[in-house]
Amino acid sequence: MAAAEPIRDKRELKQFALHYLKLGKFRNYSLIVMGVHTALRISDLLLLKWEDVYDFNKKQFRMHLRLKEKKTGKQKIIAINKDLLAALKLYFPRRRGIFIFANNRRNAAPISRVQAYRIIKTAAGVLKKGMSISCHSLRKTFGYHAWKSGVAVAVIMDIYNHSSYEITRRYLGISQDDRDKVYLKMALI
Repeated sequence: MAAAEPIRDKRELKQFALHYLKLGKFRNYSLIVMGVHTALRISDLLLLKWEDVYDFNKKQFRMHLRLKEKKTGKQKIIAINKDLLAALKLYFPRRRGIFIFANNRRNAAPISRVQAYRIIKTAAGVLKKGMSISCHSLRKTFGYHAWKSGVAVAVIMDIYNHSSYEITRRYLGISQDDRDKVYLKMALI
């Protein structure tokens, strides 16, 4: 089985995310947008509740998402950016139950990891053939684009809770092509 890849091309990333928006499937669209903008593992995304992002007493969305990561047990605070907020606002009036990514059954429990995988693989149909896209691709895509925009690798390591640069380097999908671009761009003398 191939390792999950980040979605490197921003045009493809936009097509990937908009696939479900065009179909009016706001839950699935929000899952992709939230996954790409928070770098959370799918196990953490699926357990999120509306109260994590929306203050029902004040009737407004929160500025930060606060959670305890399931895998590491560490507290995480994530700023909710404008793109994520817009996706949540579209989906909020159509919500079912307490979980953000609720299934369509009567009990409205969170969707399963298998269903999340199906949602992501279906949207991946708009991407280049041969790409290995899975739930983890959302998390990797965040880091890859953060790195490409100039965010220090140390900050990305902290966001991911990685203990080594090597792990983060693999996550980012830094390839020989990326290294070649650096060498070819240098004009020092």
